[in-house]
Amino acid sequence: MKQGRRDVMKAGMAAGALTALAPWAGGVAMAEPAEVPRDKTVTLVWTGSRDGRWVDFDLWNAYCIGSNHQNGPNLIYEPLAYYSAFADKTYMWLAETFSFTPDFRQLTIKTRSGIKWSDGAPFSAEDVAYTLNTLRDYGPKVKWGVDVKQAVAKATATDANTVVVDFVVPSPRFFFFMTYKYDIGVYIVPKHIFEGQDWSTFKHFDIAKGWPVSTGPWQVTNASLQQKVFDRRPTWWAAEAGLAPLPQVLRNIWLPSVGEQQMAQAMITNQTDASAGMQPATFPTIFRQNEKIITHAGRKPPFGYVDWWPISLFVNNEVKPFDDRDVRWALSYYIDRAQLIDVAYSGASQTSSLPLPAYKPLQPYFDVVKDLLQKYDTLAVNPKKGDTLLAARGYKKDGAGFWSDAAGEHIKLEIIGFGASGAGMGPVLSEMLKRHGIDAGFALPPDFDNRFQQGKFVGAIYGHGGSINEPYATLRLYQGSSIAVPGGHQANFARWKNAEYDKIVDEMFVTDPTDVPKLAAQWRRAMEIWLPELPDIQLVQNFHRIAMDTLYWKNWPTAENAYVNGAHWHLTFAMVLWNLRSA
Repeated sequence: MKQGRRDVMKAGMAAGALTALAPWAGGVAMAEPAEVPRDKTVTLVWTGSRDGRWVDFDLWNAYCIGSNHQNGPNLIYEPLAYYSAFADKTYMWLAETFSFTPDFRQLTIKTRSGIKWSDGAPFSAEDVAYTLNTLRDYGPKVKWGVDVKQAVAKATATDANTVVVDFVVPSPRFFFFMTYKYDIGVYIVPKHIFEGQDWSTFKHFDIAKGWPVSTGPWQVTNASLQQKVFDRRPTWWAAEAGLAPLPQVLRNIWLPSVGEQQMAQAMITNQTDASAGMQPATFPTIFRQNEKIITHAGRKPPFGYVDWWPISLFVNNEVKPFDDRDVRWALSYYIDRAQLIDVAYSGASQTSSLPLPAYKPLQPYFDVVKDLLQKYDTLAVNPKKGDTLLAARGYKKDGAGFWSDAAGEHIKLEIIGFGASGAGMGPVLSEMLKRHGIDAGFALPPDFDNRFQQGKFVGAIYGHGGSINEPYATLRLYQGSSIAVPGGHQANFARWKNAEYDKIVDEMFVTDPTDVPKLAAQWRRAMEIWLPELPDIQLVQNFHRIAMDTLYWKNWPTAENAYVNGAHWHLTFAMVLWNLRSA
């Protein structure tokens, strides 16, 4: 790491004595924040940056093109409700109650009274109705617009604390869709600020105006290429209502990652309190040098928890020859997942046979397709069968050992990836495929997100932002209508289409999510189509391996105290901050 960058990182990690930063993009210098003691500060590192910089430091509208809720807006926009998959519990928040009509064609939401935005304007049902109606009108132009447009006919604030949502079709999952869990949830925006703005370009950032405004306890007091700083506001409606304690954390500093080695060193020296995800091989070194560091799994493998985001090798089904299911299956047969885990994760991971996390509420859906998985074994290592499939498609190995078509063109698979999962698996995966005749390569491009979400890739290592308690959200990831929708989740990245499959998913959309037998039957019918097609190649469950420092703060979420998952980039991170206690 260059010395200048190292100095910037150290400055950001210093207790609360942050120096005045360079002028931000608008050309106005930011005020120097007041000092906050180190033991009242939580400093963390996140990889949602580029080249060690927060290139999105001025984007605080999570619907704005280029914005990412994982990079700080997750602390600004409070939800109607939180859901902890680990506790399997919903926490009503801006909303006090909700109820559907028996036919699921109408939803009534009661919002809490007495809540204000940080600029003093009252929060009300008008903000909720405005958010939903505007998302409906924007449709595919902004994140969640497609989902809202699919369901909502109109949302009406019938009084200051009541929203009535009328649906186009029965929509029994709609409140859960809006609820914050992992990366899924609708950001309720302040109507008095957003009205008249173009959501796709409006940044909601002006420190002098107090933007972004929030109903939560955090105010953005500094944002630059080097850091994002959130200071606790003196009061918070949820603390006054007895829903949560006023956080003991006075300042939260977010630093962009400059690499795993530097991130590990910062944890060893207690400069940071939480890391981004790291490789299993890094943790023994950290543990030896700092007895205060823990993970969700304590100080033992797998050094984390199973995330909601099982990882696959995605191939673009719109790019030949990967539009051919036999080619996709051949790739799958060439991959030895056990060896992949041994080499990439030091053995500290698990295979994933379906694009679902191994969570208890999803077990009935694994069980109902056991026989299908025996027939279509997505984890089978069978190079000879892969060879047979390719040979039957007219491919032959050339003198260099690569599978080639009649014109002599190789089956060429350029794989892109990002972060710890990409860096860990990418080189191993590409080498495995090469050894079986696939002309594969791997890269970690800085513009991975843009390329992947826009379909400008051939192969990619990525996860599934889908189901956590029933299968609809995962099935939606493969609907034709979900191709090329904005955002990193609930989108069809495989770019696979099947009309009969789409019909089954539409059936499930209107099915009561508590009707497990009916859902299981629909899931099985969908898998009878999906498994033979194998739109993407299953690899491993994703683990969040986050180092957490207990020198200054305790009550981090762990396996023994799993009140929520610990990722600071997820929409539920506010729950961690109000649970932390001074050590």
